[in-house]
Amino acid sequence: MDKSPALLLLLALGLCCPGIHGQHYELKVRFRYRITQLRVGQRLELECQTGRQSGVFWVRQDKSGTLHIIVFISSDSWTSFEGNQRTSTRFEARKEKTFYRLVVKSFTQQDEGTYFCLMNNNQMLYYSNGQPAFLPVTTTPGPTTQRHITTKESDSTTLDPETHKKKVNSFCNSVIWAPLAGACLLLLIALAVTILLCRR
Repeated sequence: MDKSPALLLLLALGLCCPGIHGQHYELKVRFRYRITQLRVGQRLELECQTGRQSGVFWVRQDKSGTLHIIVFISSDSWTSFEGNQRTSTRFEARKEKTFYRLVVKSFTQQDEGTYFCLMNNNQMLYYSNGQPAFLPVTTTPGPTTQRHITTKESDSTTLDPETHKKKVNSFCNSVIWAPLAGACLLLLIALAVTILLCRR
């Protein structure tokens, strides 16, 4: 039985219909409006552009690296928040053409993190760049205590930069060279054993 017509048909489909395989979608996430500095209580709007009509997940990665799924927005604008809820007290979500928008109603420390959108198409997972959303770091000066330091104390606690550098270098050398020397020794032993066995 000749299989060449079937192979030709598959080849023709592969060449004329590149959408069947090798599709590439670029998802982009950004703040909808320009934000210079986030504030507590601020309304934060993010948008994900997919370039096609498909459902999208909004995900937040917190400071510890844990992922939190916020919402799924379907291609027909149906939303599903945590617990399979249609609405959320903290977030709003909607779809406009190929833009999937997420709104944090009142930004708090709990909402800090990097926001992504994910899309599943033809059993392939596509994800966007991450959009960081963090509150500015506020530093409070610690209590200052004055202490009288004598010249003797000062001399004993300060390290000469050159001495410190030598100590660090010697430590690094021992950490690097000791395992390397051990590995070389094992290779030499293995080589010697191989030579002895081959001569027999």
